Amino acid sequence: MVAILRAMSTRTLPLALTLAVLLTACASKPQDNAAVGAVSTPLRDLNLLRQEVPKVLLLAQSAPYVVPADRSCSQLAQELAALNAELEPDLDAPPEPKASTLERGQQEVGKALQKAAEGAVPMRGWLRKLSGAERASRQVERAVEAGLARRAFLRGLSVGQGC
Repeated sequence: MVAILRAMSTRTLPLALTLAVLLTACASKPQDNAAVGAVSTPLRDLNLLRQEVPKVLLLAQSAPYVVPADRSCSQLAQELAALNAELEPDLDAPPEPKASTLERGQQEVGKALQKAAEGAVPMRGWLRKLSGAERASRQVERAVEAGLARRAFLRGLSVGQGC
């Protein structure tokens, strides 16, 4: 393997690495999306691949602090479940079980692939601004922030009602 890498020129090495990542992505399970994320980074930077904002987050963004018409405990729980499905775990959520050594290794490889893909794009910051990808990323971030605020508001209502 080392001999093959030494034989490759600086032009063919990035192509070979990209192909290796693509093959890894094809061979991996759907939940192992680190390789797919790394490969899709240049497409996201060019704004050719956009992240869809879930409908529940768009609704939260439009009215994060509106009291629901139906304030029953079951309705509040249903709305909270919809937000929880799209957001990271809440601050007081029970910790996830520790990952195995193999899973932690896969996560680290995924992070390294992501960093390499981000570093492979020259003038990435300017490219993201010119393509509109930076603006799209900020829109997604604002929707997530609104979802977090909505979840906190609904949890407050829920606790206030003794649910």
